[in-house]
Amino acid sequence: MSFAGKTVLITGASAGFGAAAAKLFSDAEANLVLGDISAEGLGVGLLGDVVKLVGDVSDPAYSKELVELAVDTFGSLDIAINNAGIVHTPAKIPHLTEAECRKVVDVNLLGVFWALQAQLPTMEAQFAKTGESCAIVNLASVAGLGGAPWLSIYGASKHGVVGLTRAAALEYARKGIRVNAICPSFAATAMAGEAVDDPEVEAHMTRGVPMRRLATVNEVVQAILWAADPANSFTTGQSIAIDGGLGAL
Repeated sequence: MSFAGKTVLITGASAGFGAAAAKLFSDAEANLVLGDISAEGLGVGLLGDVVKLVGDVSDPAYSKELVELAVDTFGSLDIAINNAGIVHTPAKIPHLTEAECRKVVDVNLLGVFWALQAQLPTMEAQFAKTGESCAIVNLASVAGLGGAPWLSIYGASKHGVVGLTRAAALEYARKGIRVNAICPSFAATAMAGEAVDDPEVEAHMTRGVPMRRLATVNEVVQAILWAADPANSFTTGQSIAIDGGLGAL
């Protein structure tokens, strides 16, 4: 996949899927606009044209600033990867606090909503002017495709991301913008906690996954790039599970 000359915006780009996606897009000669709530690790080791902006995706102004940075720096916004997200401590519904629930929804669901509000009008105007299509990839989860016991509000927020993805895809299907969601199961990132280094914890977390393992970061990021690829021009409104066969059960 070549993204030469394309401007790619990635949130949550300091670590995990975001950092790995940034590296692959950089290798594919894209212009990068990277955002994260932390400056640590943001854009480290990347070659080529990269601009960075630290901020909180739960703030609507931040999404607008990222889009403006892309257009002001590179003259376009071709691809957006709305990756930033958080998870709460596993607990049954009665034991989750109001503050924790609101934070998860503000970041995971409203963060994507504010991003779409900022990105879609710019991409629509760009398509009307140039005729070149754009793509948005939202990071959801398999927890957004089914029930997620002990991760209820996280799962609810990711169900919301799937719903936003479908609505945006339908609203902009004839406006040159494809919108898809990637829905990974547990992967080898910081969110998986001890499972990354402890085989017993991994076995417990993945006992319901037919492949009986965590996804690798690269397996998820390859799906992100596939969904963003301009050559993949007839896929929109999809929630693509990267789940080791979990959805086949």
